[in-house]
Amino acid sequence: MACRPACAACCTAPSISTPMPGLPQGKPAGMPCPHLDAALRCRLFGLPERPAVCSSLAPSPEMCGSHREQAMQWLARLEQATRPG
Repeated sequence: MACRPACAACCTAPSISTPMPGLPQGKPAGMPCPHLDAALRCRLFGLPERPAVCSSLAPSPEMCGSHREQAMQWLARLEQATRPG
């Protein structure tokens, strides 16, 4: 499955606990990644600086739904369910 243009739900909804350029403590959930360009594409795509969690997350019909808001909701539920106690 290819990413939906101008979505970036997976670059916004989840937290990233590993360091990345400009965010040595990672990214909190709900914050758009600062490495998104104006078209909501990752400027770190294909670079070694891209966090491993980003590289390992592949789009799927279940995660992406039929529009960005469904993807945001699914990822927010996943974030909540996997948050450390």
